[in-house]
Amino acid sequence: MKIVITSFAVAMVFNIQPTFAQDGNDPITMYMYRRVEQGKMNELIERETKYWSKVAQKDIDDGRLLFWAFLVKVGGIDLENSSNVLMVNTYADIDNIEGMWDVSAVFPDVPIEDMETGSLFTPTSNLFVLTQSFILKETENPMEDFKYVGIVYHNAESPAALIAAENEIWGPFIKSAWENGKVTQTGWGNAIVLSPTGDEVKYNTISFDIYPSLKEALNPSWAEDLEMPDMTRIGEAEGNNRRATVVYEIVQSLMAE
Repeated sequence: MKIVITSFAVAMVFNIQPTFAQDGNDPITMYMYRRVEQGKMNELIERETKYWSKVAQKDIDDGRLLFWAFLVKVGGIDLENSSNVLMVNTYADIDNIEGMWDVSAVFPDVPIEDMETGSLFTPTSNLFVLTQSFILKETENPMEDFKYVGIVYHNAESPAALIAAENEIWGPFIKSAWENGKVTQTGWGNAIVLSPTGDEVKYNTISFDIYPSLKEALNPSWAEDLEMPDMTRIGEAEGNNRRATVVYEIVQSLMAE
């Protein structure tokens, strides 16, 4: 599977390290989980990268979309029934999406049946999340350094306190660690789940760790002399609830400049 990571390349060229403030106008992101039969996976990847990435780029150029990504899960449990694809879209204005995703306008001479993807997957869930922090390592080789992401799902006793503690403690720590060559991780961020919420939803915040290889995503390398920060606040906010991690391959992504 070819890896195309244009968003992270752009981020490194322009040194983008966005943190989203709570001013009431923050862009909202959709996480769309899909179940794809293995016999249809290659066709879905081809259509998403050949057609829909270009549609996403147009919406980005128009200022209506800020981020787009297509991710494929690595491994998992209950593979016959669980989602194995994650599509991520960050909208500049979630209430102003009419007219977006017009694939026929971008490819007027291609039959819609050759571009549509709805017949290739089954939706399993849609989340609305609010990104709170997103930082990336400065690198000369973004195509090599941003290939996999581990998404961590937290069921925190105090979601707001966990986000605050991560941003004050973990974010600066991990950034310093990769700048000093102590870890192979190349990016980190977090988000709070806006909807759906409730007892049936087993997590309320998300964090994500970006790596250059599958091996590092599965079993990250840490320098022996790396000193961990005081994790007391993070542990207290998270409580006794368990977290879960899922690794995805970054197939393609795009980001506004």
